[in-house]
Amino acid sequence: MARLVQCAKLGRELPGLDKPPFPGELGQRIYDNISADAYALWQPHMTILINHYGLNPADPDTRKILRDQMEEFFFGEDARMPEGWVPAGAGAGGAKGGGGAKGGGAPARKK
Repeated sequence: MARLVQCAKLGRELPGLDKPPFPGELGQRIYDNISADAYALWQPHMTILINHYGLNPADPDTRKILRDQMEEFFFGEDARMPEGWVPAGAGAGGAKGGGGAKGGGAPARKK
């Protein structure tokens, strides 16, 4: 059975990570308070930061910046996702899809 956490990012109880994502206090804090679903949101966000600012992940200064940004992403004042937010593809829209996420399928053509 999956370990459940009260996710600080998504605001509900969800399966947690299998282990801390990296050593240290922040890794343990993420393990204790962030769901696997919320942690999966970090990867594309981090990629945007790296590409936008031309960061080099091998640089120790960049790694510090990314850890600071990660802490803000998960635990900062505006870290919570908006009320009613549903990850893409996770909606309860049934066979028609939709699920409340933006950018659904193309509108139906009039006949």
